[in-house]
Amino acid sequence: MLIDSHAHLEMPEFRIDLEAVIQRAKESGVEYIFTVGTEKKDWKRALEIAHSHPSIYAILGVHPHNAKEIDNQTYPVLKELCKHEKVKAYGEIGLDFFRNLSPREIQLKRFREQIELAKELGLPIVVHDREAHPETLEILKSEKAEECGGIIHCFSGDYEMAKICMDMGFYISIPGSITFKNAERLREIVQRIPLESLLVETDAPFLTPEPFRGKRNEPSYVRYTAQRMAEIKKVSLERVAEVTTENAMRVYRMKVG
Repeated sequence: MLIDSHAHLEMPEFRIDLEAVIQRAKESGVEYIFTVGTEKKDWKRALEIAHSHPSIYAILGVHPHNAKEIDNQTYPVLKELCKHEKVKAYGEIGLDFFRNLSPREIQLKRFREQIELAKELGLPIVVHDREAHPETLEILKSEKAEECGGIIHCFSGDYEMAKICMDMGFYISIPGSITFKNAERLREIVQRIPLESLLVETDAPFLTPEPFRGKRNEPSYVRYTAQRMAEIKKVSLERVAEVTTENAMRVYRMKVG
């Protein structure tokens, strides 16, 4: 079985055919999907989807793009929603200095605040890091993020960054971009990271793997990421599925088997 450790089923792209998407995932051997609500308008929808499907769990938080929207009501609302048994992590939170949709100073402040909130809630964090590798590492270290642990989602750093994160107890999550022709650097990094520290994800509806590039991504396609990982690691798809599933169950604090 496989686990899609990070998708966005609450987004409008899945409004029309969500049930069919979930069914295709099951038929492809995807046992669980973790759907990530990244802003206020998506939190309840993510929880509704998780509540309605035994195979789906929710992750809630404020994405760095939306950091500027945080007000004095945001954290109290999140605290209540995150107490739901179907919420398994806090995120995705972090820094995005590529698009800079929120001012950098606000992103930095809100990232620190949300790590503290995750610790208070007893949840692992899911970290978004784009073009902000040194700043992400500095905050993870200074805020003692190893106390909550979690996942570096859609990993885009170098091996040295991966090693530091792994030493802090974080898992490294790999999306469909590992299948892209120009992703040789990512494949080299994945080759060096122990399988016991890796997860697979789709980030659906984004980052659609080959051979479906140009189309909407969906959880059933996580198999293509796992297959490419198996080729890089020179192990079977079954082995990748087994270990990445165990890793996901461990980080999300769910019973294995």
